[in-house]
Amino acid sequence: MVAIGTRVDETGTLIRDGGAFYLRRDVGGRYELELNRTPVDLVEKRVRLIGTLVGPGLVNANGVAPA
Repeated sequence: MVAIGTRVDETGTLIRDGGAFYLRRDVGGRYELELNRTPVDLVEKRVRLIGTLVGPGLVNANGVAPA
């Protein structure tokens, strides 16, 4: 288990489910994302996520960019 406050730097596919965004991780599993900006142009594309783990499976994203 990864500790709250851990820096996250991972790649995967950005997915949207209802009003929420998730990173389908290349290593398996997924993170729900807290985003300041809505990256609709990156949905269903491979991205790099940089952020901080703020809850179980929840990442506050500092950046989401094409991978």
